Amino acid sequence: MPSKIVLNADLNVCSALRSWVGNNSEVLKGFDLLVAEDVLERMTSGGSLDNLAVTSSRAIADGGDIELAATILHGDVSGLVHFPAPGAERAGDVLAEPLLRAALLNNLPIALNPATASAILRGIKGSRRGFLIFNPVAGQGDPNAELAEIRNYLEPQIMLEVWMTKPGLDPGVQAHELIKEINAFDQEGQGKSLIIASGGDGTVGAVASALRGTDIPLGIIPRGTANAFSVALGIPTSVKAACTNLILGNTRLVDVALCNDKPMILLAGLGFEAGMVNKASRELKNMLGPMAYIFSGARQLVEQQPFDAKLMIDGETTEVHASAITVANAAPATSVMAQGFGQVIPDDGQLEVIIASPRGRMGGFSVLSSLAKSAVLKNSANNADIFCVRTHQLSVTLPKPQTMVIDGEIEETDRMTVSVIPDALKVIAPIRLSP
Repeated sequence: MPSKIVLNADLNVCSALRSWVGNNSEVLKGFDLLVAEDVLERMTSGGSLDNLAVTSSRAIADGGDIELAATILHGDVSGLVHFPAPGAERAGDVLAEPLLRAALLNNLPIALNPATASAILRGIKGSRRGFLIFNPVAGQGDPNAELAEIRNYLEPQIMLEVWMTKPGLDPGVQAHELIKEINAFDQEGQGKSLIIASGGDGTVGAVASALRGTDIPLGIIPRGTANAFSVALGIPTSVKAACTNLILGNTRLVDVALCNDKPMILLAGLGFEAGMVNKASRELKNMLGPMAYIFSGARQLVEQQPFDAKLMIDGETTEVHASAITVANAAPATSVMAQGFGQVIPDDGQLEVIIASPRGRMGGFSVLSSLAKSAVLKNSANNADIFCVRTHQLSVTLPKPQTMVIDGEIEETDRMTVSVIPDALKVIAPIRLSP
């Protein structure tokens, strides 16, 4: 549910509503108060409401009650405070008014006097609030059905507000807007808010980048093709199980890296990794799902050309002639080129660097099989054509521009500089068991 409350009163009791607002002004900070113009006019006759966020609708006499009822039915309100005039003449039809009927249809908390209004306000303020950034084009399922399923699982325990992603708008921008709202709402330690990203790794990465360095937890409901970040942290990939994980609420601090000054939660790659992602088109992913990366990887194995690079690792310079350079912050076992150590640890304050320099096509097959074996057995790769190292930062200089992938995004570059920020992101994830 959102942090919006509809305030309304019969015109001859607006003073009572004004008194209640004044008595609860500190708790009301962080809410957006929706009030009809004529009600607001009578409320402010006894003093200003400038310290609160107030949005007015048209007057009740001009259909403002219908306008506010439509807002309630749209799911954009978390509670209704409506003070009716006392008297038996109001008792028979109070529930037939548009505002109250809309609230009943939407199963919305309703307060009809100051005592219940204060109780509802305290309940809303102290509840877990989840801001869901939902990508409707992610995955291959029915987004409307998936969103309804998410609401069904979460809303009894988490007050949910849904923000749809929009074409051309970075979900990270939406997350930054929500961070401001959460910081205002959760002042003085009141309330427990989280931001939930539901989509593929692109949506999750954008939201995670916005949340790094804050204390706001990131929840994830994976609905993409690979869902690499979720799998790397052990977050379930089914909607129901992912929602259960959010309700349990266990948190984990993980690292975030910077690659060429861009936030990176997964990995960056030159050569094989970049080519494989580049060839896994949207059409191929829609047809094959995660198998698209395996298919494109087989194609890339045949076509990949070695390249020269100069690396600076822990102050030492190394020159290599490689087919792949992969730098991982977090990665599941299916990200084979990141598995030089058998697993990527997302909360150790280090980056895993894997440099593959196979000789010929058979050497490439040998490298891939060695890394795949390492992922299965969770031990370091044993192959003369693979060099692995853990470090806090590194830089790569390329004499010729190469295709680079950063968390699934492709670009051309002649350099790659990566550093790690330890414990920069709080994620709601299953408790990690000690090995």
